[in-house]
Amino acid sequence: MSLKKVVACIKNNKNFLITSHTNLEGDALGSELAFYNLLKKLGKTATVINEDSLPYGYNFFPQKNKLIKYKDNLKNIEFDCFVALDCSDLNRTGEVYRLNSKKKTILNIDHHISNKKFGNINWVEPHASSCSEMIYKLYQALRLPIDKDTAILLYTGILTDTGSFRYSNATSFTHKVVSRLLKFNLDIPQIYKSVYENIPFEDIKLITRILPGLRQEAKGRVIWFQIKQNMLRNKKLSFDLSEYILSFGRAIKDAQVVVLFKENLGVKNEIRVNFRSQGKVDVNKIASFFGGGGHKTASGATVKGNIGQVRRRVLAKIKEDLKGTVPLVSNRVRYLRGQSL
Repeated sequence: MSLKKVVACIKNNKNFLITSHTNLEGDALGSELAFYNLLKKLGKTATVINEDSLPYGYNFFPQKNKLIKYKDNLKNIEFDCFVALDCSDLNRTGEVYRLNSKKKTILNIDHHISNKKFGNINWVEPHASSCSEMIYKLYQALRLPIDKDTAILLYTGILTDTGSFRYSNATSFTHKVVSRLLKFNLDIPQIYKSVYENIPFEDIKLITRILPGLRQEAKGRVIWFQIKQNMLRNKKLSFDLSEYILSFGRAIKDAQVVVLFKENLGVKNEIRVNFRSQGKVDVNKIASFFGGGGHKTASGATVKGNIGQVRRRVLAKIKEDLKGTVPLVSNRVRYLRGQSL
């Protein structure tokens, strides 16, 4: 889809509803609020509504007060265009997509290779580092100036989706964008500390309970962890520890794929599976096999079954991909609708 069609959509509509995926993180939030700022600069009306509240660690975000948590009483909200950012599947917005009961134009802006092109207008760039990088390009296309608040939002979105610029998706263009954003004298140490070095003590103690369960398969090429409900029951996490645990696994010598299995609280026999790859294995294909998706090196799915059953199925599929053999698991196995990152 041409960027020109995205620009035309923005110019031809006046009132926008903006949303992103559940389990909000830096890129979802950064691209949402930067897009909100873009619309306001054009004299448009915009509302940002998400399934979830502002996650821990992002209280420093400018315009955070513009974020609205989904409620049933929002069903009569009026808008001309429904904008989904950083979202590979419309269902990943949680209940928010139901607000578009009048079937208004859907503008889909995303960088996931697994995107289902669910919009009336789809701008999907799988090679972009982040949705925030795409919003930067949109500012350029519209010849709109970027202010310091927007620079903070875009920088944080790019920072988080590139693993602090460690992943292969951090291209030369990505670094050029960031160099321009840094001209606003951003407080980089404070941004990094807020996002990554802000874990409550009790949450750190939980990590020390998870790490002893570390296991390896396929001669160390596959590393996996699991988090059972009894570890989390009666404890509300302040922080999403998944990235820390997965990063720990990625640091292990010879590891090609790292997997985290987590029992979903309050839901019986439903396992959230997060995949990370060093690049040789396409974990998007593995996640897609289980109904999920994401990126080649970072993907996820929600799978039905108890944690032992799901773990065996997933690890078998990973080993197949490592060997390049015929699948050992039938596609007829019934899985829940997957979720991408």
